[in-house]
Amino acid sequence: MKIILTPQESEEYFYNALCNGLGYVESGYGLELNYSKKYYKSAVESLQALNPDAQICYEEVLMQILRDGGALNLYDENDEEEYVIRLADVHERVANTPIEHLMDMIGERDDAITADVIIQQVFLNDVIFG
Repeated sequence: MKIILTPQESEEYFYNALCNGLGYVESGYGLELNYSKKYYKSAVESLQALNPDAQICYEEVLMQILRDGGALNLYDENDEEEYVIRLADVHERVANTPIEHLMDMIGERDDAITADVIIQQVFLNDVIFG
């Protein structure tokens, strides 16, 4: 079975996964999220320009980094390996999430495990941990 998601759906589900599971992924597996400070600053400025009165959360900035053409890197401290993603990877890989977890996200029954699996699928192109 092949699941087809729109780019907007893929971004929404990945954003939700970042909100609900990034801390879990980083603390549980010896992984660390990295990004360009220059892209981070630029993303914050872009978001502030769109809505000057809004509170901007960390995960929104991460998504804006991707939308602005930047990359996010998940560094594996144990294997000294780096996994780099761009927005195209989000669009392609969220749909490859194991179906039970993807359906939990689609059905708004997601939890930290769902988020963990989606984050791994996008960054690692597989579910390795957990």
